Amino acid sequence: MSNNYRTEKDSMGSRQLPDHVYYGIQTLRAIENFPISGIKPLATYVDACVLIKKAAAIANGELGCIEKEIAQAIVQAADEILDGKLREQFVVDVYQAGAGTSHHMNVNEVLANRALEILGDDKGNYQRVSPNDHVNYGQSTNDVIPTAIRLGALLALDKTLDPALNKAIASLTQKAREFQDIVKSGRTHMQDAVPVRLGEGFKAWGQILSDHRQRIKTAASDLYSLGLGGSATGTGLNTHPQYRHRAAKLLSEFVGKPLQPAPHLMAAMQSMSPFVNVSGSLRNLAQDLVKISHDLRLMDSGPQTGFKEIQLPAVQPGSSIMPGKYNPVMAEMTSMVCFQVMGYDTAILNAAQAGQLELNVMMPLIAYDLIHSIEILGNTIDSLSERCLAGITPRRDRCLTYAESSLALVTALNTHIGYLKAADVAKKSLETGKSIRAIVLEAGLMDEEQLAAVLDLEKMSQVPEA
Repeated sequence: MSNNYRTEKDSMGSRQLPDHVYYGIQTLRAIENFPISGIKPLATYVDACVLIKKAAAIANGELGCIEKEIAQAIVQAADEILDGKLREQFVVDVYQAGAGTSHHMNVNEVLANRALEILGDDKGNYQRVSPNDHVNYGQSTNDVIPTAIRLGALLALDKTLDPALNKAIASLTQKAREFQDIVKSGRTHMQDAVPVRLGEGFKAWGQILSDHRQRIKTAASDLYSLGLGGSATGTGLNTHPQYRHRAAKLLSEFVGKPLQPAPHLMAAMQSMSPFVNVSGSLRNLAQDLVKISHDLRLMDSGPQTGFKEIQLPAVQPGSSIMPGKYNPVMAEMTSMVCFQVMGYDTAILNAAQAGQLELNVMMPLIAYDLIHSIEILGNTIDSLSERCLAGITPRRDRCLTYAESSLALVTALNTHIGYLKAADVAKKSLETGKSIRAIVLEAGLMDEEQLAAVLDLEKMSQVPEA
């Protein structure tokens, strides 16, 4: 070994590595084999894997499966990584060896080499601390990676998506209160419909997001059941009988969730259905977010030739050539992210059904797409709330003008003059440009006092209490 390089061996032979890196020979081979996207593992996914290694080291140390001194060094190395150190050492492309063995060994090697340093030894001396025999004791890629996907998704939901949904719901609820007295024209099929309250529209959006938040929480409960301890095929080969229970208890403490060993380890390792379920709930949220973002753009359209019922905050110039133009960029960004999440969901679904026998080798794709979906949705909703929803202002006069001129006001006449006569009133109003009120009075269909009561916009737009 030179001053700048060390030699490591694996089952395929020997290779030299720069002595400053903490990953080892198997990671080096993966770097060479998979120069695919340049996308490295998500930080949350790394956290999840390292938490598993920490729990495994503690459990195996307590159970006498590895020396306590080695276990303690692995735990210290894990804590350092969780604190943000050595993050540049996780380098394997997300498109890699099936099941995630390359990334898994990257984690094992970094922990082993840092543990060696902690013990006062040289990196690469795997006789003292081995990535396979110590860091990975009683584990397999096949049970670690599906567990890491579960933990990573739970961490991302807690850190990004759930707080962002709460923030958006609060913003929409506040706007609902502010806009409750504003009447605007409803629209169905992009045509005039009976009047609605601007505030009720925002309240509806808040309810929609609240419902999605609960659906996601329900789906996420599928992630609490862990296959960790199943080892290579779900039989628990080379594991202590108490390992899976102790590891699950430790991980529960680490992430604050009621995690437990799966009732059947083989089932938990083979089936990707919990990830499909969570991804489906994200896709469902995404499709409603697209609808909301498109509604925001329509209602803000203009300023002279569109609806312009609301004003979205101007956050940046909107054109490289048209001066003074401002675009609904936060809503546009939201739709783009949602389309990406929908695409990820399709990829996750295809990957989940592509397993064979005791293993699904497409787990690296599922891991990245699921956790990334959660994080970009969370970041998007947070930004939309802060830089768009919170600053929306109404155009009260514009809303009232549309509400008063809507042909759909004739709907309120149905129970008084009948559907066909009301339709005739609407037709004449459109042909002559006269108001519905004027045509009804001219035809003697209703008296002025009765008509005023029937065409009361405030009353027509009131949503019944639950």
